[in-house]
Amino acid sequence: MTLLPFSEEQTLERLKQDNPWWATGVVDEDYSKMQKRLYFDLFYPLVEDISIRRTVILMGPRRVGKTVMIFHAIETLLAKGVSPHQIAYVSVENPFYNKISLEQLFKSCLKATGKSEPRGWYVFFDEIQYLKDWEVHLKSLTDSYPHVKFVASGSAAAALKLKSNESGAGRFTDFMLPPLTFNEYIHLLRLHHLIIPAKIDWEGNATSFFESTNIALLNEHFLKYINYGGYPEIIFSEKLQLNPSRFIKSDIIDKVLLRDLPSLYGIQDVQELNSLFTSIAYNSGQEFSLEALSQSSGGLEKNTIKRYIQYMEAAFLIRIVHRIDHNAKKFGRINYFKIYLTNPSLRSALFAPLQATDRLMGAMVETAVYAQWLQREWFEPWYARWTSGRIQGEVDMIGLSPENFKPLWALEVKWSNRYFENPGELKSLLGFCALNNLKSALVTTIDKSGSKTLKDIKLHFLPSALYAYTVGKNTLMQKQKRI
Repeated sequence: MTLLPFSEEQTLERLKQDNPWWATGVVDEDYSKMQKRLYFDLFYPLVEDISIRRTVILMGPRRVGKTVMIFHAIETLLAKGVSPHQIAYVSVENPFYNKISLEQLFKSCLKATGKSEPRGWYVFFDEIQYLKDWEVHLKSLTDSYPHVKFVASGSAAAALKLKSNESGAGRFTDFMLPPLTFNEYIHLLRLHHLIIPAKIDWEGNATSFFESTNIALLNEHFLKYINYGGYPEIIFSEKLQLNPSRFIKSDIIDKVLLRDLPSLYGIQDVQELNSLFTSIAYNSGQEFSLEALSQSSGGLEKNTIKRYIQYMEAAFLIRIVHRIDHNAKKFGRINYFKIYLTNPSLRSALFAPLQATDRLMGAMVETAVYAQWLQREWFEPWYARWTSGRIQGEVDMIGLSPENFKPLWALEVKWSNRYFENPGELKSLLGFCALNNLKSALVTTIDKSGSKTLKDIKLHFLPSALYAYTVGKNTLMQKQKRI
């Protein structure tokens, strides 16, 4: 029996279904009624800019809102007067378009709309990684149609970025869409009334931070954010919140581990990969070594573990953070490192949603704080850990100067008010600051704020939820300035 391919008429009809504005002039209301992510204001100018011949590559993990952002861009283009017959959306993973080249898909869009002039078009290719050698096709399109703006999206972030850099140099502009920050969570749920601007005296300078009008309620939302708040779809659905594991695990984790990564990297034993990720997710924020990971995974070879970790980083599931000692010196050999989930909701999906009093809450608060910082692609966080005689010490996060690698600041993430009441117990933090001439440091709490000075070092205490909100908000502001 010979299998018949889809006819051209079927392909054209499918394109018309996927582009309803060709007939109605508007996008589907399911998209238009969704609130825009704050990252949209960074993304849209790249789409609209036709002054340079560059294709935009929208990258990010699954279910963080890439497709919705594309439709919001289409909606905005329409509102600004772009003809609906010059905007096309194509989901590359759709079986209707299997084995059809990108150029042929674009020509089909022209034919479906009755257009012959390929000028002034905006063409969006969704889930581009499912097309073999997509970067070659896309670069060719970019060169062949200088008066068309192409935008492509994909879920395999690092793999996309690698190919983008290799083949699209000078032709592609990468844009990373992360999981929701806590700042965006507050924005999407319209909870701004819980946050008010404030200042702290940071070494003689009035530095912007925030206070809460109701820290107890804000912490309730921070817990929800940790459990399932990385995904726009789930924060609006009480039904999904009752069983977040079904949505996050089956629709996000399993597709990445069982389909995306094996298909991209030719992984044969997906069970090994799945088992390793599960172990890492349960211990997010802990220190690891290749030796310990090998033992806990039943003797998996260290080189295989290294590859799997690289793959999971490529899929934006995890992030490696490297270690310095008490003198802020890097280690010659990387024997130990920390691994953080890029989104704390991944852990809750695999196991169970946390309660505020769970013993693992501290590690997941630390993971949530790191998740805010990881959106700064220009910033590399470090942690400090050392053994000096019988004394061991650790500081959760260190910011190093990019010029001379000396510590600029230190942060201790705590889900406890204990250290606000007894700051002298923060021996590791105080010792690190003294050795590295830091006059201030920041410590997070559950709900306590204030400043205390010990041994000439000023400790600023701030609730973890407010600190996470501040980092996310400041990150967006800094991204705006870097455009």
